[in-house]
Amino acid sequence: MAQGHDPKGNGEPQRDLVVIGASAGGIEPLRTLVAGLPADFPAAVLVVMHMRAGGTSALSMILDRAGRLPAVSASDGMPLEPGRIYVGRPDHHLLADPDRLVLSKGPTENGHRPAVNALFRSAAVSAGPRTVGVVLSGALDDGALGLRDIADRGGTTVVQDPHDALYSGMPASALRLVTADHVVPAAAIADVLVKVVGQVVELQDAAEPSPSMVLEDKIARDGMRPVRRRTGNHDVALEFSCPDCNGTLAEVEPDSGAYRCRVGHAWSQDALLTAQDDELRRALWIALRSLDEKGALARKMVSQALDRGQDALRERFGEIRRESESAAEVLRQFLLSIEDTTESAS
Repeated sequence: MAQGHDPKGNGEPQRDLVVIGASAGGIEPLRTLVAGLPADFPAAVLVVMHMRAGGTSALSMILDRAGRLPAVSASDGMPLEPGRIYVGRPDHHLLADPDRLVLSKGPTENGHRPAVNALFRSAAVSAGPRTVGVVLSGALDDGALGLRDIADRGGTTVVQDPHDALYSGMPASALRLVTADHVVPAAAIADVLVKVVGQVVELQDAAEPSPSMVLEDKIARDGMRPVRRRTGNHDVALEFSCPDCNGTLAEVEPDSGAYRCRVGHAWSQDALLTAQDDELRRALWIALRSLDEKGALARKMVSQALDRGQDALRERFGEIRRESESAAEVLRQFLLSIEDTTESAS
């Protein structure tokens, strides 16, 4: 597939690589999509869905039963063949080479491995305009930056209509970055793919991948350790902490909204904001626990001072107890209010 599968036998490169990303609420649209693909579908299909690192996945079996194309769990070095579905595995990035699959233990992206951005970016680098990228239901914004990479290289972009998605975050985020070629309900995506796959593409007209795209792909493949990015003669400022390792994050390019730390963990702005919110919430709950424990300890020391007739100590520890309990109650009410707000928003 290095030059594009050519079902018509005319020697011209075709759109022959479909990459699909999904997360929460993505199983049903995936099944619907796969069920609509014909047995002679002339493209390889790569699928990434967020999954726990230590878990197992039955997604390949689900998709194998859903339609006419064989679906398998991806293996490193497996050849890319048209008419087959390759499904990412837990705790590995699924990446595309020109004619084979790569499974990588590269750094997590937005806290995920496999990550949709990593798959999409690899397809943009290796297949360029031969790629069709599809974003399905999911929370937050994984896949948005990768879909932009596909668009930048002349590939075709397809997004599930956010109103049709159980979780609209990923489709809506993709549409904020990319003017998608097709925005359709899940039930219509297979028909779109049948129409666009096999179309002739002009490889010589495709833009070359940007240096940052190539670098990001390399990091996902082999964990290259970026130290500092430079823009012209200036270092890009290190501004934020990585939620994965607490290292410093640098923006990949000015105003790109994409960040990596020195280890290589990747974060988008939206995912980073959510992760920082989660980290703040955890820190506040830890603070509440500390205040509760401080109040309980002071209460015990008040009792001990009372038994010993130590009035000065009793007053001192009593004041500490009152301050701790008052602060704990204020913090508890605040935490409960933001938890209620989060639940209402979801």
